[in-house]
Amino acid sequence: MNRNDLSHTALKEIGFRLLAEGKSVRIKAEGFSMYPSIKPGSVIFIEPYGKDVSPFPGEIIAWKKESGFVVHRLARRYEKDAIIYFVTRGDSSMSEDEPVLSGNIAGKVVRIEYPEGNPVQESHYLNKNPNYSFNRFKVWIILQFSRVKRVFTH
Repeated sequence: MNRNDLSHTALKEIGFRLLAEGKSVRIKAEGFSMYPSIKPGSVIFIEPYGKDVSPFPGEIIAWKKESGFVVHRLARRYEKDAIIYFVTRGDSSMSEDEPVLSGNIAGKVVRIEYPEGNPVQESHYLNKNPNYSFNRFKVWIILQFSRVKRVFTH
């Protein structure tokens, strides 16, 4: 394990612990899975859920995964054998994530700032019904444009 892996693991554990203790955290977004609600490089502010408060569909939640936080929109919840499962999906993802148990939910997104530091208005990220196909198409266009731009700048 190299030094960066160790730092990442330590920061991840600190973030999990702070949320478990009722404190808020902020993390930097990576990737395009939540585009256009959350752009890569944006700062995401996450607060833990209070006691007896449960996420509802449409909210953007953070859940714990071995590699760190996953920040996706709660698509639905269901109960099976007296266990509640939460299913999330990125706004531009091809499919839903695997169901998550409530113990893995770290908190909810309460604020987003674009990479330039400008706050995102709640109305832009509280979209209850994202257009997944259209969002994936926008991400595809952005990535193609980036590839062409790299060819001409090098």
